[in-house]
Amino acid sequence: MNNRGYYAGFGGAFIPEVLNATFDELETIFEAAKADPAFWPEYEQIMSSYSCRPTPLTFAGNLTRHFGGARIYIKREDLNHTGAHKANNVMGQGLLVRRMGKTRVIAETGAGQHGVATATMAARFGFDCTIYMGEVDVERQRPNVFWMERLGATVVPVRDGSRTLKDAINEAFRDWVTNMDTTHYLLGTACGPHPFPEMVTYFQSIIGKEARSQIMAIEGRLPKRVYACVGGGSNALGLFSGFLDDPVELVGVEAGGKGLDSGQHASRLCSTDASIGVAQGYKTYFLQNDDGQMRETHSIAAGLDYIGVSPILSQFKDNGRARFEAATDKEVIDAVALTMRKEGLIPALESGHAFARAFREAPGLSSDDIIIINQSGRGDKDIFTVADAFEDPAWRTFIKRKAEHYHD
Repeated sequence: MNNRGYYAGFGGAFIPEVLNATFDELETIFEAAKADPAFWPEYEQIMSSYSCRPTPLTFAGNLTRHFGGARIYIKREDLNHTGAHKANNVMGQGLLVRRMGKTRVIAETGAGQHGVATATMAARFGFDCTIYMGEVDVERQRPNVFWMERLGATVVPVRDGSRTLKDAINEAFRDWVTNMDTTHYLLGTACGPHPFPEMVTYFQSIIGKEARSQIMAIEGRLPKRVYACVGGGSNALGLFSGFLDDPVELVGVEAGGKGLDSGQHASRLCSTDASIGVAQGYKTYFLQNDDGQMRETHSIAAGLDYIGVSPILSQFKDNGRARFEAATDKEVIDAVALTMRKEGLIPALESGHAFARAFREAPGLSSDDIIIINQSGRGDKDIFTVADAFEDPAWRTFIKRKAEHYHD
């Protein structure tokens, strides 16, 4: 990174002048926290006592035997409190909010995991909390909306645009401009204006630090490849951070949706539908047309349908430090089903993208090779989507019966 949050030309802080002082304050507090030798130990202590850190690195023996190639390990971020890696970032930013003396947090969320994590953190620290969520995502992630509201957060359905994550981000920024003296915008992924990409990566780096230490303790050597799904990029950068200085291949897996040729996907780094632009406060690859208008996105996973991607990952694409692939909705469902049957683990549909690509590549590797897949979240939040994809007749009967009950 060079001056003001640029990563080989990506990133920056394209913000309205009214927010300059707020961003300066946030950057100052963040830099002071990093320089404070007591801050990271305080963060680790909270994550170990309130969440589940260090999360385990699980050897997937059945999947390893099934594919007959590389030894497969799974980093279990699904065991964090609230069920995903999102807790790492929100608890870290919560400590910064407390240092700034602010009393309210706002956030955007797609899959709902970041929203639930933010509402949980706000309850613990005593902050007021408002969550912006696209109307489409409110409907397909209703269980998470329920929990956010029970935790005391106000959930605001966003009905503008495509009614998904990008529109929720826009609404959150509008709120922040109006209430910046008392409010911190807790951006959930490694995107947006500086210092958010660096800050979110900093807190999520705990994933990679643990994974590297764990694999060295278990196997005494480094993995050949590590896999993570890529929406905005927070869980991928979290895992990748532990191996940046090692001869380890980093593989990010985007939402291939109904296929890269279908126009119904959310792949920014491995499709021809994306180009470099500036939106939502930063410069990166966006899914946009020739006029700079943002395209509609599609993914079976609500957390992967964002139009942009972390500027740090854009740098990794251009300098070759990471390889980016895509997994289709069908490949993801198949990978999640196989993981459930073989290992008794239920990955989130987002995480299923990383599993799908790893499963495609594992058989071609040597039995001496090691790979790590980041299970960034658990799949219970996806029960409606997964059950529908499996065309489960008992589930459909249950839903119909419930609907009739409430109608009566």
